[in-house]
Amino acid sequence: MSVFLSSQKIIKDWIDYNNHMNVSYYLLIFDKFGADVLNDTFKMGEYSAKTTGKSTMIVESNITYNQELKTDDVVDVNLVYFDHDKKRLQYKMEMIHKEKKFLASTIEVLALYVDLNTRKVSEFERDKLEIMNNYIISNKEKFDNSNLKFSSKLKK
Repeated sequence: MSVFLSSQKIIKDWIDYNNHMNVSYYLLIFDKFGADVLNDTFKMGEYSAKTTGKSTMIVESNITYNQELKTDDVVDVNLVYFDHDKKRLQYKMEMIHKEKKFLASTIEVLALYVDLNTRKVSEFERDKLEIMNNYIISNKEKFDNSNLKFSSKLKK
């Protein structure tokens, strides 16, 4: 199980000389159509960066490339796992071919909450902790914590 975040169509500009999606665009899709959606859900996205000076920055990631994608394929970006401590986010997403239902790619991320004015790691505000905790409670049965790389890096 997982939590749907968004869908995205693979465009011709993302296709390389091997006639499949170039490796760099997997990361782009996870970032723009997965992480950005998640950050907006937790009130830590672009709006937060511009109005409060706080946002997240990815410090580590692990990506798998399971099956190739081609022009006009449509993928769903789903959240497979999410957790946090007082300064860090850990999440894993998957990219599923919408029509054929195969796993195209996964990414696990460790991100820090950062004060953009000081460029220093910051603790989450109480309201953001509440949003994330409620999200975890609401979706816990959809999360899979197997094969995670960064769980030991959360300070709980």
